[in-house]
Amino acid sequence: MFFPSLRKYMGAPLTAALLLVSTHAALGQDSQPSSHELTDLVQRSLNRGNNLGQVAVSPDGKRLAWVVGGRVGGEIRVAPFGDLGKSQRITAAATPDADCREGHITWSPDSMALAFFSECVDEDGKSTGQKDVYLARLDVAGPARRLTKLKGYAGDPAFSPDGKAIAFLYVEGATRPAGALAAMKPPSGVIGEEGVEIQRVAIAQVDAPQAAPPTIATPANLHVYEFDWAPDSRSLAYIAADPPGENNWWVAKLYTQSPGGEPKTVLAPAEVSGPLHGLQIAVPRWSPDGKAIAFIGGLMSDQGATGGDVWMVSASGGQPYDLTPQWPTSAAWITWDGNDSLFANEIAGGNSQLVRLTLNRETAGDRVSATAGKPVFSVPGSASDGRMELSLSATADRSLFVFNAGSFDRPTETYAAKPGEQASSPSGDGFSGLTQLTHLNDGVKASWGATRGAAWGKTVSLDWNSDAFRVQGWLMLPKDYNPARKYPMIVEVHGGPASAVLGRWGGDAGGFSATEFSALGYFVLMPNPRGSYGQGEAFTQANRKDFGYGDLRDILAGVDTVLAKYPVDPGRIGITGWSYGGFMTMFAITQTNRFKAAVAGAGISDWLSYYGENSIDLWMIPYFGASVYDDPQVYAKSSAITYIKQAHTPTLAVVGDRDGECPAPQSFEFWHALRDLHVPSELVVYPNEGHGFVDPAHNRDVMERAVDWFARYLPAAK
Repeated sequence: MFFPSLRKYMGAPLTAALLLVSTHAALGQDSQPSSHELTDLVQRSLNRGNNLGQVAVSPDGKRLAWVVGGRVGGEIRVAPFGDLGKSQRITAAATPDADCREGHITWSPDSMALAFFSECVDEDGKSTGQKDVYLARLDVAGPARRLTKLKGYAGDPAFSPDGKAIAFLYVEGATRPAGALAAMKPPSGVIGEEGVEIQRVAIAQVDAPQAAPPTIATPANLHVYEFDWAPDSRSLAYIAADPPGENNWWVAKLYTQSPGGEPKTVLAPAEVSGPLHGLQIAVPRWSPDGKAIAFIGGLMSDQGATGGDVWMVSASGGQPYDLTPQWPTSAAWITWDGNDSLFANEIAGGNSQLVRLTLNRETAGDRVSATAGKPVFSVPGSASDGRMELSLSATADRSLFVFNAGSFDRPTETYAAKPGEQASSPSGDGFSGLTQLTHLNDGVKASWGATRGAAWGKTVSLDWNSDAFRVQGWLMLPKDYNPARKYPMIVEVHGGPASAVLGRWGGDAGGFSATEFSALGYFVLMPNPRGSYGQGEAFTQANRKDFGYGDLRDILAGVDTVLAKYPVDPGRIGITGWSYGGFMTMFAITQTNRFKAAVAGAGISDWLSYYGENSIDLWMIPYFGASVYDDPQVYAKSSAITYIKQAHTPTLAVVGDRDGECPAPQSFEFWHALRDLHVPSELVVYPNEGHGFVDPAHNRDVMERAVDWFARYLPAAK
């Protein structure tokens, strides 16, 4: 139940009709004045910055390519690595100033060509609405050459090691993006049998004389999530499951297959013994010699939000080996460095951290373990090249890594790291050991950092003890913080639960913005309680069969830590969150009266009814240990509705009407119960929205309603 990173609230007027049901019984007071003008100031601060999309260094390290305007569409630029000011546009358009949406870039192995997806507007301002694969050779003048004729959703291209082909994920005839975050199709027909869309690996040939439909490499009965080329370019490794894809990722297997051949199962987590049994796998990476496949394995609540240990299995199958057992971090992305080492970008507390793993091969029993060197870098924020969570772009010899990074207090820029040249413990804020390649947001940082220019308060990392765990979280101070004053505080709980709050410019709290709350005079606590990434696999698994209990104790211990160090009014503390954070919001107010206001985004109130309503029920088995039909009590134990008569906190609930991950009936059920108990409550349902909202007007409206709700019950000025 993951929710994507911060979206820019555009300030557009709300034009879509909202289904709004509310009760004002027992309110007993008028609404506080709107604070929208202050939130607009925050958005202007954010929108002054340049949006950095995907970045990719060429395999030989001589060029850098990047996308201006976002990961899924923008303008592609290429420049010599040492002189980014001499960039040129790479495009499929016949004229350099044409309007195109281009992105998903990938370099050819020889560093002389760049493949990408493109969709351009014609002279009449019309677009086909379909992206295709294009190839631009840097040694040939003119526009890029079209390779494919596609009809459907496509993404994540990758060159074969020999440079002759480009593989990519493809949903032929797609009506919506793959995955559970997008709005589900309205139900009709034979459910689960008609209209099922399957993502497969497709291949385009680089030397094709003209654009043509791609070759579909994987079978129609497997939905593919991720893939990797074999080093000989003759096979693929991929993670896949039976359709429907949005539900079955949690039981996906690792396969290998030669194009035109039959898939071979290399690893089925449900069938192996040991700590990987019944868990999830992601990021398959074939070793350079073709003998092994490394991957990340662990308890993961959402496809695309990766975290766990680094594992390795023989390419022919067999027992997998955990290379990083009991490590206090969570790997999110890996790449090989020769046959005897890997690099892993991992979540360490609240930091993004790159480490090199050296393999230790034991001749007896052919076992493998690993030791880690000192971190190449460790930054208090998110470091990613824009493809997936914490993925990095690297040269062929792994002597250089390039990525975009930022923090709560530092606007995003592009950086480079060279293993062996970075300080093992970078001083300052963690960025001083990196080479900054761009300065696109220097003006934003200068303006924001000025005493009167800061739109929100600074952020500090906190650690506290809870039960046997050491828990990390972020605390954003109010704008113009004065230690002599008393302030209210909002606790924002992240989605997942297997996820983590990492520092990002402008904040990252799902559907709500910590920076806007800070600008309005609130402390904002963003905890990473048990169940999160960043403290090792045992910490991530610590909330199994215990949703809402241990993690709530962690959160409340964090609240107590803040109260002991900062001037927070204990009578003015609120709670909010989206997805799993929405569940925690609903559950928390049935367990404690410490929160005086709550805003639940896409929450879950009743795990028993939820099991039969959502489109991703298989994610629940590893957490609850059984289906709801086999063990209803474990589901009832963690359901807010079970304890609803203990709830007294005024609560706003918001949700999309086509949310497949956390369906709208869950919010209806919670609102209905609060209304029946005469607890101040309000429910807003947004039309044509899934789990991740896409309409800027709806995003804006969600935040404005949350701001007004907290202003009513947790006034900032006191």
